[in-house]
Amino acid sequence: MNNMSMFHREPARLRGEDADDRRALEEAGWRYTRQRAAVLAYLRTACGHPTAEQVFAAVRQRLPNISLATVYKALEALVDARLANRIAGDHGPTRYDGRSEPHYHLRCQHSGEVLDLPLPYDPTLLDKLNPQLMEMLRQQGFEIMEHRLELVGRFVCPDKPY
Repeated sequence: MNNMSMFHREPARLRGEDADDRRALEEAGWRYTRQRAAVLAYLRTACGHPTAEQVFAAVRQRLPNISLATVYKALEALVDARLANRIAGDHGPTRYDGRSEPHYHLRCQHSGEVLDLPLPYDPTLLDKLNPQLMEMLRQQGFEIMEHRLELVGRFVCPDKPY
């Protein structure tokens, strides 16, 4: 049985940081709107990484007149402003992450669920895997900007039929 509490998500920021969110959106060429604020607030507190449709269903409870198209546009703006991340998988819908700082994920192949991995981000991970990798790639004209780690598997639980 998996212990989902180890994947509990604390909000990445406090509510008083709306000015930083506004500034990030405006610097990326987007306006700060209450719809975008509501989408971002939901993403930052969501357990796991929701799909656009899941974001829509949750935000619609707070803003009943919001449309799915508005949610998609808000997600696009938040990703563009680097306030959120888009997580695309091989199969299934794109998911969204309200944590913009580097971190790792795990993905369940059966359900498509993506969760934050409770492991500190290691900026030297690539050097640990292969100390020559960065220099070898640099010599080939490739500059590494960041790295991502995603563990892919499935939850094996006695109470689940997969």
